[in-house]
Amino acid sequence: MSSFRWRRLHVLAAVALMVLVAGTPVRAEQAIAPPQPDTLTYQKLAPDQQAFVDDLERRTFDWFWQSADPYTGLVPDSWPNHTFSSIAAIGFGLTAYGVGVERGYISRAQAVQRTLTTLRYLAAAPQNGGEDDAAGYHGFFYHFLDMRTGLRHARSVELSSVDTTLLMGGVLFAQSYYDRDTPPEKEIRRLADQLYRAVDWPWMQVRKPLISMGWTPGGQFIDADWQGYDEGKLVYLLALGSPTHPVGADAWAAWCATYPRDWGQFQGYSFLNFAPLFGHQYTETWVDFRGIRDAWGRAHDLDYAQNGRLATLAQRAYAIANPGHWTGYGAEVWGLTASDGPGDVTVSSPQGVRRFSAYMARGAGLDEINDDGTIAPTAAGGSIAFAPSIVLPALMTMKQRYGKYIYDRYGFVDAFNLSFHGTPTAGNTYPGFGWADNQQLGIDQGPILLMIENWRSGLVWKVMKKNPYIRRGLERAGFTGGWLERH
Repeated sequence: MSSFRWRRLHVLAAVALMVLVAGTPVRAEQAIAPPQPDTLTYQKLAPDQQAFVDDLERRTFDWFWQSADPYTGLVPDSWPNHTFSSIAAIGFGLTAYGVGVERGYISRAQAVQRTLTTLRYLAAAPQNGGEDDAAGYHGFFYHFLDMRTGLRHARSVELSSVDTTLLMGGVLFAQSYYDRDTPPEKEIRRLADQLYRAVDWPWMQVRKPLISMGWTPGGQFIDADWQGYDEGKLVYLLALGSPTHPVGADAWAAWCATYPRDWGQFQGYSFLNFAPLFGHQYTETWVDFRGIRDAWGRAHDLDYAQNGRLATLAQRAYAIANPGHWTGYGAEVWGLTASDGPGDVTVSSPQGVRRFSAYMARGAGLDEINDDGTIAPTAAGGSIAFAPSIVLPALMTMKQRYGKYIYDRYGFVDAFNLSFHGTPTAGNTYPGFGWADNQQLGIDQGPILLMIENWRSGLVWKVMKKNPYIRRGLERAGFTGGWLERH
């Protein structure tokens, strides 16, 4: 199994991941000096640029609002090809509803109702160690839930520590966002607290002080732990912040202990590498790391937001270099992350035999390169708060050039591939274009929507700064400086 190590597997048997490696990491002899902060703001944009951002944000929000089951609040993993529910997508959805209120897409009353429906359903969902009659166990939830029953989707689905964490990101956002003294908003706060307090983080520490990636009734604990550097930062921060079942402070040090294997130069930039960009985006969606640093950050004079910016710049540089000679790659068409793909297909081309993949953890970094020519707009879009000056032109170029195929009522489809002209197992191929997906994924829509809003207004970050559990987790992890010093 690749170093992707049991992440977002959108297949029923989530125990292996086919890895396609094209080329080798490109390392510069001399590291480029860390870039200055990107000062491009929404207010500085030209009218046509603002109109594009407005349209993309609204369409991406509509995906969550219209795809979620109004009677349960469950959000599908992918849609319009309606599938099982992803608990991580629910977390992004719970956060999206607050964005919808602030942007005027929906009323606060509508958001309260949808949020209450979701939290009530989750709070009432059965938690036990059975194979088929539970939604979770020890406060954790199964990665995928059946959209009809709300129970574990299949026996191959694991009780997921990271997906539960992403769910709890939305739960804690709801707890802090709905702060009015009304019965419905009081109930939201109570249910959110109840759900978070129920998560038994030490139970998932089968190999202390690290936290396991998951558990199944048949196989018990997954033989892999969360070790840095990737989206697992939020797992440890929420486990450290728990008022009922916290892990020891040594967990963060253990998480950081593996950083040296990921630290180094890629495309001339020195940073903590993780090849798919989602590893630099998921925790950062909810936590504003600008100006706050843990012991590692203080030693390297770098915060995690700056690290995300460097990773984004390096990915763009990789696309410009284009060692795999994929069609369309360049300064304004780039972005690799875990995403849908045309399928596990081998195609003859002028460049030789090309191997393509379905859902895969695509990425480019010092640690690995997994690239079959598939671009995921969320890779760029989820980094807009880090590097708007390069992200916005990329998103606008993708729409201007290929919008007929990749931009629909819910914004960008999950992915596209200009090098693929065979017969796909999903999505569609178009003469003269290539392959385009025909759906969106909740865990890819979420970073686009929420990071656009963080860039525009800082909404999600501002709300989460008020949450005492987030603050406690950061402080126990040793973060200091910036907003943590202000009360």
